[in-house]
Amino acid sequence: MTTGARAARGMGVRALRELGRRVGRQVKCAAVRQQTRSAHSASQGDVRKIALVQGASRGLGLEFASALLERQSDSVVVATCRNPEASEGLARLREVHGPSRVHSVRLDLTDPGSIAEAAERVKRDFTPRLDLLINVSGVLHIPGKMMPETSLARVEYDQMLLSFQTHAMGPALVCKEFWPLLQASARADEAVLPAMVNISARVGSISDNQLGGWYAYRSSKAALNQLTKTMAVEFSRKKPKVAAIALHPGTNDTDLSKPFQRNYPKEKIFAKEFGVRKMLEVIDAVAEEDNGKFFAWDGQEIPW
Repeated sequence: MTTGARAARGMGVRALRELGRRVGRQVKCAAVRQQTRSAHSASQGDVRKIALVQGASRGLGLEFASALLERQSDSVVVATCRNPEASEGLARLREVHGPSRVHSVRLDLTDPGSIAEAAERVKRDFTPRLDLLINVSGVLHIPGKMMPETSLARVEYDQMLLSFQTHAMGPALVCKEFWPLLQASARADEAVLPAMVNISARVGSISDNQLGGWYAYRSSKAALNQLTKTMAVEFSRKKPKVAAIALHPGTNDTDLSKPFQRNYPKEKIFAKEFGVRKMLEVIDAVAEEDNGKFFAWDGQEIPW
């Protein structure tokens, strides 16, 4: 056998060994994924019974709270907002479902102290665990004070600050304070994959930005997406497992979208009930391998 032939044969042997190692790793990874699916084989919509909805006084947040209470007779919702006593919607939910299933807690995303206090109150007075956390609050316009910027020349510091407090800084602190309660849920019941869901927006996708404008809203939602992805990377390295996703709700018929509906196709404007039902289907389907992804209301993955 020539030197070249021996070298080629040696390279072939090494290639086969490397192929064997790769196959072995793939088999091992597949086994781990299968174990993960088996551990969380139950429908998460059935086993996630204790939820916190941040921004629950009206709009999508109130609809999330209502839907979560209605689909299970023993579910519990912790509903947070700036002024829960003034929310007629939350008052109706307490009347219908009882005060033992609906807990209202003050939480202001622009006040870090109130976020920490809310977490302490929830742990002390209501529940030591959470199966699901949904950050919903959003701000796009305030009559006479704030509108989406159509030009860089219209960018204002105060509007940028409020957008980042509402969409990124505040939700990040909510996730920080309530993460231990989600971990407690995973420890208490191995069938539960606790989920941290940050309601984002497609306009927060950098690669999807073809129109420009809406500087504060776009950039603050992009910041929320980065925070969600960064949380997910950390969660993937730690036990017990918690999944974090960003979720685009579509255009729903709420006060947030009202001023912008005139030139938008009517068939693409959802009733709140429809939008929340579709988003809950996406949330219920979240598995460990979905940790760190950005989904639309219909389950399609959105590029960051």
